[in-house]
Amino acid sequence: MSNISAQLVKELRERSGAGMMECKKALVENNGDIEVAIEWLRKNGLAKADKKADRVAAEGRIVAAQAAGKAVLVEVNCETDFVTKNPDFVKFSDTVAAVALESGAADIDTLKAAAFPGASNVEEGAKALIATIGEKIDVRRLARVESDGVIGSYIHGGRIGVLVALKGGSEELAKGIAMHVAAMNPQYVKAEDVPADFVAKEKDIALSQMTDKDKAKPAEILEKIIAGKINKIVSEVTLLGQPYVLDTNVTVGDALKKDGAEVVSVARLAVGEGIEKVQEDYAAEVAKAMQV
Repeated sequence: MSNISAQLVKELRERSGAGMMECKKALVENNGDIEVAIEWLRKNGLAKADKKADRVAAEGRIVAAQAAGKAVLVEVNCETDFVTKNPDFVKFSDTVAAVALESGAADIDTLKAAAFPGASNVEEGAKALIATIGEKIDVRRLARVESDGVIGSYIHGGRIGVLVALKGGSEELAKGIAMHVAAMNPQYVKAEDVPADFVAKEKDIALSQMTDKDKAKPAEILEKIIAGKINKIVSEVTLLGQPYVLDTNVTVGDALKKDGAEVVSVARLAVGEGIEKVQEDYAAEVAKAMQV
């Protein structure tokens, strides 16, 4: 039976969560019987999961796990915001973070190969969840921080996660700095970390923006004017130079100095960074599928 209506495919997709082409194939294989097609999709669950590899998973959760002297952030992606609230997805991502912490995994490939409850490893656990949920699931990124000092962690809305390790200071300060990093996303920690080519480029821009009257000033004065502009820009892109979000009267550097602390390392993950999201036209997708 090849005369399968778009409405029937749409209904099967909504009920099963499977892909458009998979639903059409299931209906063709089972003579348009939607109940049998659902059972057929379930029986072919893992094969269905593998076929989702080319779909875009740009939603998801950032999950943290922490113990004495160590902490991790893990980004687990799915295709829709709706699934981020699914209890199975929440449980899976929380468990992945716990596995990441305890396994000692320092990169995503090692994490995917790590033992996972109810499956041979994390990657197989993800495939099993794909079969249940019907969306692509991707354990995409891992950030790990280990320190003899204080580690602060902060998760904002499940979409941004930050770890901050301090030498000296307190857990309260470390968490405050993590909150700041989540909100302001500084590109660098301190002025010394800013690349020389970045500074050179900003100098050129500052010079080009100056009036002829300013350019006519003595070289030493001109240099001070440009240096002031550059220092302001560097402060804006560095953690230590930014006004502290919990007390904007001081910089982050001042807040650290007050507690005799310094930043050892910072890790920040935000859901979907670097993933190109595709805006799908559902009607067009259905029409295209029916032409195949």
